[in-house]
Amino acid sequence: MTARVDHGVSSGTFSLDGQTFEVENNIWVVGDDHECVVIDAPHSVADILAVVGGRQVKAILCTHAHDDHVRVAPALRSEVVAPILLHPADRPLWELTHTDELWDVDLADGLSIPVGGTTLTVLHTPGHAPGAVCFHAADLGCVFTGDTLFNGGPGATGRSFSDADLIVESIRSRLFELPDDTVVHTGHGADTTIGAEKSNC
Repeated sequence: MTARVDHGVSSGTFSLDGQTFEVENNIWVVGDDHECVVIDAPHSVADILAVVGGRQVKAILCTHAHDDHVRVAPALRSEVVAPILLHPADRPLWELTHTDELWDVDLADGLSIPVGGTTLTVLHTPGHAPGAVCFHAADLGCVFTGDTLFNGGPGATGRSFSDADLIVESIRSRLFELPDDTVVHTGHGADTTIGAEKSNC
């Protein structure tokens, strides 16, 4: 079967530094008709499973550990019996949401994650969070950027554990090396392309 990208949206809250905001998160699922990986686990297990559609979930991949991206990761892990993967530099953020349990596998720059006939390559892109990563699917012509790069420019860096200079460096050195026509699937909001964002960073 041919690998594909499926999309959903889930609504909830994001809390950090004593403030809480209403947010809508994209849900991205990559795979074929039989198996898939889930990218981030925001507000609702049911919303995520609606996109999965009964396929075997091989892994839950976290772009970073802000609560709106990992809140239901442990519950999803129990439901689908799949490991959670997170970059270890985001442990301080993870522990703000999950004090009693950790993820299963450490993400590392360059790690290859095969699923459904395609491969996702991990790009460590710190700045929005210390362990922020993106997942590049070269043969699908897309990259999943979490909150590192949005339609309109870099992700926010005004809160704890973030760094404005570092996120721009990450985007320019890692993401802007990808082909200009690479579709950027973001953590919130609309898609864009690498080429379109070069004037915004």
